[in-house]
Amino acid sequence: MKTTLKALFAATALTGMAATSLSAADVDYGNFDGYNLRVKLIGGAQYEPLYARIAEWEAMTGATVDVLSRKNHFELDREIKQDIAAGTLDWCVGSNHTSFAPQYGSIYIDLNGVIDEATLAEFQPLALQNSTVDGRLVQLPRHSDISNLYYIKSMFEDADNQAAFKAEYGYDLTPPETWDQVKDQAMFFADAPTFYGTQFVGKDEAITGRFYEMLVANGGALFDDNWNPTFNSAAGVEAVNWFKDLYEAQAVPAGSLNYLWDDTGLGFASGTVALNLDWAGWASFFNDPANSKVAGDIGLVRAPKGSAGIRTGWSGSHTFSITATCDNTEAAASFVTFLTSHDSQMVEASAGLLPTRAKVWDDAKAKFAADGNDFLVTVFETYAVSMEEDAFTPPLITPWIEVSNEIWPRLQAAILGEMTAQEALDEAADAARLVMEDSGYL
Repeated sequence: MKTTLKALFAATALTGMAATSLSAADVDYGNFDGYNLRVKLIGGAQYEPLYARIAEWEAMTGATVDVLSRKNHFELDREIKQDIAAGTLDWCVGSNHTSFAPQYGSIYIDLNGVIDEATLAEFQPLALQNSTVDGRLVQLPRHSDISNLYYIKSMFEDADNQAAFKAEYGYDLTPPETWDQVKDQAMFFADAPTFYGTQFVGKDEAITGRFYEMLVANGGALFDDNWNPTFNSAAGVEAVNWFKDLYEAQAVPAGSLNYLWDDTGLGFASGTVALNLDWAGWASFFNDPANSKVAGDIGLVRAPKGSAGIRTGWSGSHTFSITATCDNTEAAASFVTFLTSHDSQMVEASAGLLPTRAKVWDDAKAKFAADGNDFLVTVFETYAVSMEEDAFTPPLITPWIEVSNEIWPRLQAAILGEMTAQEALDEAADAARLVMEDSGYL
């Protein structure tokens, strides 16, 4: 699975494409005067700046947009499943994700033949490939995600910290190269309840994904070649115990098991966390003095390596999809094309979000350099290498979320000490095996 994203940025993120992109004013997005487009969107600090452009699309097309939901993706996923069960898919456009899309069956249309071929040609081919389920392009990629390690630079540069750390751990205090070093440093810096060494997302598919990438970094795998669950291996136990050790040492906040992405992002920005594994979408927020107490004091390195010498790199793309029940597919296609256009992705890139249109990588990086924004230049350089060399998707299979839902509550139980890591993973593997059998994979 690592190869599915490994080459995504190899030829495009660093060198770009020769394709030119038109501004919104040069594109005919159609006339839908009087039409009301109903949509359900992911919400959160990183996603909102793009939505300010919706008014521009409305002015160009004469349509209005009714945003029915603006929730985090886990809540949105539950709402969409309720709509499916109730037969109330009476809206047109929904936020989606390459990890979530395979479970939704045929509720979303194939965008091949709906989105103009010239438009699709401006996207990175593997971004489109990973947005394809059973040969159908069910989503248009908005931006990609992968996590790297942010840290408070001054804490690593402090001479007293350097001396004390070396006396206790026997090696120099430098930005970590391994997850074992992260654990050492997190425990060293922690001073609960006012300051913590690190943090992690602790529920839903968020912690399943974090466990998954640690599992891979330790040399393990979720499944074997025949789809038998294999995550209850020594590598899996090692991964679970990494989270458990940090939790028991109070090196992470006590509420971590209820954290999702906004919680960890805001936690690092609060200046109360030394090391933070996070995606690029928070970069500008972290470095904005109006929002962040660590602005101007942020270091960034590629995600560390596990015991197998592999870097963590769980990745995917945020996307937009169009329902099969939409009453105006042409308007919906115009809307998702506008929200993933060159100009739209430049807006998102300014916050650190990773574009899926190849040319935006070069254009955004050139803009950062011209503006003297060395921090975002570093962010784009770091994340480009990480996407090229470290990225791997979760299994792009229909029952992925069902499998995740069997794993993450057991991870929580193990971290809390209610079960051993082996007991938790064995129980989760048995439950996951039943899911895979019911789904026809076994």
